[in-house]
Amino acid sequence: MKPRHEPQRRALLTGLIGAVVVPGVGAQPNAQGAELSAQAWIDQLTQGQSVREGRVELTLPRLADNGLSVPLQVRMPSPMTAQEHVRQICLVSMRNPRPLMARFELGPHSGRAEVATRVRLNGSQQVVALVQMSDLTWWSATTEVEVTESACLDAS
Repeated sequence: MKPRHEPQRRALLTGLIGAVVVPGVGAQPNAQGAELSAQAWIDQLTQGQSVREGRVELTLPRLADNGLSVPLQVRMPSPMTAQEHVRQICLVSMRNPRPLMARFELGPHSGRAEVATRVRLNGSQQVVALVQMSDLTWWSATTEVEVTESACLDAS
């Protein structure tokens, strides 16, 4: 027999997981009212800091039959200690109507810097994973994906 507090524990765990994962918001207008491009999103996320290539492992299939649900995995080797850890992982699509697909906030409590999810892609494009470390440096990886059936035909 399950304890009475089991539904409360599940709700609490679901809430905690939801607090760690910050989904990407839609394309935001800039001061002139125009939507931000993917590169503008990257510049806004990194606040103009330089982004280094390497260290980040971004895994996507080279060919996706359907852009509605493309598996994606990001790994960053890090000891995940209080002194050195991954602060956030951002996923940016270079072609979607909403370039910022997701942002995951991590910390030393996360155990390892690894995220596995599925994303929606608007046709063949480059996907960029940006990782911010505890020392505020940014690292990135870019992967090209060919999508045979686009998922964002309605611009959503």
